[in-house]
Amino acid sequence: MIRSRLLACSFSLCSILLVTLAPRPAFARAQDALRGHVVDATGAALGRVPVRLVDEAGITRASALSDAMGAFVFAASCDTCRVVASLPGFVTASVTPAAGVDTRIVLAVAPVRESVIVTATRDAAPSSQVAASVTVFDAAAIARRGDAPVGDLLRQAPGVAVVQHGGRGNVTSLFVRGGESSYTKVLLDGIPLNEPGGSFNFGGLSSGHFERIELVRGAQSALFGSDAMAGVLQLVTARGAQGPRPTMSAEVSAGEYGSARGHATVSGGARGWDYSVHGSRYDTDNRAPNNRFTSSTVSASAGGALSASLTLRGVVRYEDGRAGAPGQTAFGRPDMDAFFTQGHLVAGAVLEHQTSSRWKQRVTYALATSDQASTNLLFDAPYTPSYQGRTSPFQFFDFTYDTASEFRRHHAGYQGDLRLTRGGALAGAEFFTVAFDWDGERGTLRDRMAGTSISPSRNNAGATVQHQHVSARLAITTGVRLERNASFGTAVVPRVSAAVLLRTGNDTLGATKVKGNAGKGIKEPTLRQSFSLSPFDLGNPDLDAERSRTADVGVEQRFFGDRAKVEVVWFDNRFERQVSTRTVSFSPYQARYFNVGLTRARGTEVVAEVAPRAGLRIIASHTFVDSEIVDSSSEFSEALAAGQWALRRPRHSGHVQALFDRGRLSWDLAGTFLGRRNDSDFSSLVPAITSAEGHALWRAQAAVRITTQATAFVRVENLTDVDYMEPLGYPAWRRTVHAGVRLKF
Repeated sequence: MIRSRLLACSFSLCSILLVTLAPRPAFARAQDALRGHVVDATGAALGRVPVRLVDEAGITRASALSDAMGAFVFAASCDTCRVVASLPGFVTASVTPAAGVDTRIVLAVAPVRESVIVTATRDAAPSSQVAASVTVFDAAAIARRGDAPVGDLLRQAPGVAVVQHGGRGNVTSLFVRGGESSYTKVLLDGIPLNEPGGSFNFGGLSSGHFERIELVRGAQSALFGSDAMAGVLQLVTARGAQGPRPTMSAEVSAGEYGSARGHATVSGGARGWDYSVHGSRYDTDNRAPNNRFTSSTVSASAGGALSASLTLRGVVRYEDGRAGAPGQTAFGRPDMDAFFTQGHLVAGAVLEHQTSSRWKQRVTYALATSDQASTNLLFDAPYTPSYQGRTSPFQFFDFTYDTASEFRRHHAGYQGDLRLTRGGALAGAEFFTVAFDWDGERGTLRDRMAGTSISPSRNNAGATVQHQHVSARLAITTGVRLERNASFGTAVVPRVSAAVLLRTGNDTLGATKVKGNAGKGIKEPTLRQSFSLSPFDLGNPDLDAERSRTADVGVEQRFFGDRAKVEVVWFDNRFERQVSTRTVSFSPYQARYFNVGLTRARGTEVVAEVAPRAGLRIIASHTFVDSEIVDSSSEFSEALAAGQWALRRPRHSGHVQALFDRGRLSWDLAGTFLGRRNDSDFSSLVPAITSAEGHALWRAQAAVRITTQATAFVRVENLTDVDYMEPLGYPAWRRTVHAGVRLKF
């Protein structure tokens, strides 16, 4: 740990010395300076773009990096020079400047486009200057799936496994690079959404009203503190646009299993302020008895300028749902009265002050609440589990329960960002970020049948310091966070990241980027693990943090004028001090939580994207995860024994998708592939089922623009009608057809 801290500090100190000692150009009088802006095809500013002043002989006379507003400046003008701007993912542009006029450079998007990423550095940065492995779902990708669950979208990302317990709305978990389902920090516009201790159920989370979803793989606790053990998922709420009148959009669809979905959005803006309001409803009977799922979502965002340098933005989102809980229906009769309910409310506000062209700061306050209940008030008849000739040697009996959990997370944060620039041979910028976060976690765990409850709480605080050096070919990021947690005490977590552009340009062999990352992660215990009073899982207030060490290296190569890109990444993760129960007494039986588990996971991710012609795009990925439970977190389960693969994380997985959009017609065909994975029937079948077989799922969709305001579409899920289970015992949907219409006016 000391070596990691020294490494992070040495990088930052060296960069500070470069900023301080590097020769700076003597700026000429204002009228001699050459100024301009870099924007994309929509007119939006592009920051961090390398810009060069090139003379007739092709020699670079000066270099600069555009700021957050896309602005750049050279100390002196040049009558015979051109201004050249280039960034991977955009078409290089060259402009001859006019005397006394700001130069405007428009960068068109390349066939394989660039993304601007916020999560990897806590500020906007082009993906070519980010070393972390990031998957971005933009507004078009989200809209194409029509308010699909976020979990369904994430199945397309490399390095992840999504496990859904049967039909829509059932418990859905996300595993990143071999980590546990509680190892991914989930943020909504920077607001933490995880339950205390990292748990997050994706089963009821709709993708409606998100304009972008970013998944960053690798430990990110140096930026975001607890829970960012294996990755961070950022959900970015849609905003309104300035215009003479509001815009409205809606979609309705229906299909098999009694499924119906509808949503509507109204947005607009004027005089520097914008707003967007969204509402949706989803109903389905699902495949199993007593598994009806209903869900509603309301979301709103608004913001604008209080002054020339001060902006205010707020967001509110509420989701609720109810799902029947029939259990492992593949192995026996369904539970006909059990159900699960949940309601989640998030509200937050951000005040941002652009103090100067070099310094900006913002403060955030948010409240995230979660109310969940599991209920089974009636005894169903006993049954003997059986499946394909396998039978349990004894009966299973129903039991009643009525439990509820209420979580409240108050979040307050401050972030300051300083930008220092230089010209000359070392042209580039240094970005310094300081951030302070406080989380007040409040919970109530109830057993409503017994009439008992506990209301634990804790206050946590963290401070982050980050430095980024960015130039035309190099981006280095170092950061460290001091985390003070009411449960496990103090932890220091560093992170180092570097990306080098070995080649630039849009030739047959285009830009080449080599990248590497290393960091540590931490995760606090859940409130139940720390404070539970149940004799079957007694809480332990002395639990340490679960910890991770992750590293990866990779290369990205562009080809054929940015019409193709291949990315290959190797990663190595270690997850230690994992929390689980150990028996402390057999008479009477008692178990207590301890830090006992250790798992490692290493592997590769390969991603290829091709845009051979206008309107056609093909994306494919493959992930290999070699995971092993080194020290078991379970005393009795064979599936969790030492030497086994990590539970429900396949060794091989992949995704392929072809998208076409031309004229009035658009279609896409996508396949998701999962290999064999370690699992358990958890029903005492003889012989036991100890793994789940691999399967391939295909999805097809076609849409026709009937008018400029209306588009009709049809979607087929599980095109080849595969009968499969993700966790054993929970049958998933067979082939289903859904059709609907999108409206925009």
